[in-house]
Amino acid sequence: MKAIDHNNATDGSIASIPPDLMGQIIATASDIALILSADGVIRSVLVNPHHRSFGTLNKWEGQPLRQVLTVESVGKFDARLRELIQQGGTRAVELNHLDDQSLEFPVRYALHRVAADGTILMLGRDLRPVAEMQQQLVKAQLALERDYEAQREIDTRYRVLMETTRDAIVVVSMTTGRIVDLNLAAAVVLGGSRQDMIGAAIAQEFEGRRRGEFLESMANLAITDSSSPLELQARRSHKRLLVVPTVFRAAGERLLMCRLELADVGDAQRDELTENLFGLFHEGADGVVFTDVDGVIRSANEAFLNLTDSASLAAVKGRSFGEFLARGAVDLRVLSDNARRVGQMRMYGTKVNAAYGGQISVEIAATYLNDRPQPFFVFVVRDTSRAEALRRPGLNVTEDGGRSIMELVGSSTLKDIVAETADVVEKMCIETAVELTRNNRVAAAEMLGLSRQSLYVKLRKYGLVGNEGDQP
Repeated sequence: MKAIDHNNATDGSIASIPPDLMGQIIATASDIALILSADGVIRSVLVNPHHRSFGTLNKWEGQPLRQVLTVESVGKFDARLRELIQQGGTRAVELNHLDDQSLEFPVRYALHRVAADGTILMLGRDLRPVAEMQQQLVKAQLALERDYEAQREIDTRYRVLMETTRDAIVVVSMTTGRIVDLNLAAAVVLGGSRQDMIGAAIAQEFEGRRRGEFLESMANLAITDSSSPLELQARRSHKRLLVVPTVFRAAGERLLMCRLELADVGDAQRDELTENLFGLFHEGADGVVFTDVDGVIRSANEAFLNLTDSASLAAVKGRSFGEFLARGAVDLRVLSDNARRVGQMRMYGTKVNAAYGGQISVEIAATYLNDRPQPFFVFVVRDTSRAEALRRPGLNVTEDGGRSIMELVGSSTLKDIVAETADVVEKMCIETAVELTRNNRVAAAEMLGLSRQSLYVKLRKYGLVGNEGDQP
């Protein structure tokens, strides 16, 4: 090469550049540069020093370019090379290199003839970032299509459910107060067509209702479990309707789903007995507790909450009924076993634990309802603390036991009479415990506060040991 002539540097031509500096310029101007001979052999490989992802490619030097290309890239290279030789200028081509028969990477080259002997300079740009971006776009597109198909499936299910259910359903936006969707049953009940009512203000579909007042009353009704439906009159059909609202959130928007029922149909379904039982449960003097088959409380009335000093239903719901009984699981097992065996158990005396450590004497009646898919127990708890305080002090013994005790007066000392009385009461208590537990000696001992061995000793003492289950 000629030396740079500084005097002629301003004549519009590019001055001669030293070969070592030219190599650095070429390597920096591209990601990879190849210098080929006229017969396609790689003379030199220049890799951008700031782009090391290609690794070391010096082993390519001296090899034909076609040996480091994939099969489909060889034909593309030959075609562009012929065009370059015949027509001159610059040709662009995208080639896939194959290194060590395993690593494949794409490069976009610009082909230049740089000498009269046919030497070709190939300046390349690495296309792997573009390929990775394209793969990410393809994956994103596939994910969007899968989400779209899933959304279509959910929409179809929702639409089929809305159109096949017999319930009249209206979905309302809590933000705008307008109808978002409704099914055909709701349109018939309200007296309009589905197309005309979508987008209409829900408050205008009922007589004497304003938007703010209607939405507020619906929201308050939805969060109150024990509230009865709101009775309204449809403006178009003039039908009296019962509205049961449910508030939910979807995609960040609060929506109100209203289930509509005809008021006369609802009145027919609620007969006099149902209303009376409902009133008895809430206003009755005795505590009423509903539990599942495991004794877990599902519902309780105000009388039971007052009896146990509980603040609200949430304080007892989900807890075992045995937690409120003086003997805990023993009392609960005796009540549930006997009720499950014969259907009900009456007049079981025990004590109820109050919330702050107190105990109240009660009588419990248990009923087992198994005529449904999910059986449950009903316990009626009656406060007997006042009646117990009015009773005369003394022991309530049987007639035979009392007569035996009275016959001892005058013939025995007071100490012997008291001892005989204690034996009579002890025998009665043991007999009652064994009977309540259906001869379950472990439960009877726990109920009486005795060890199993002590209970067996007393059973033998009073001749209460049968032929079966005599040994501890």
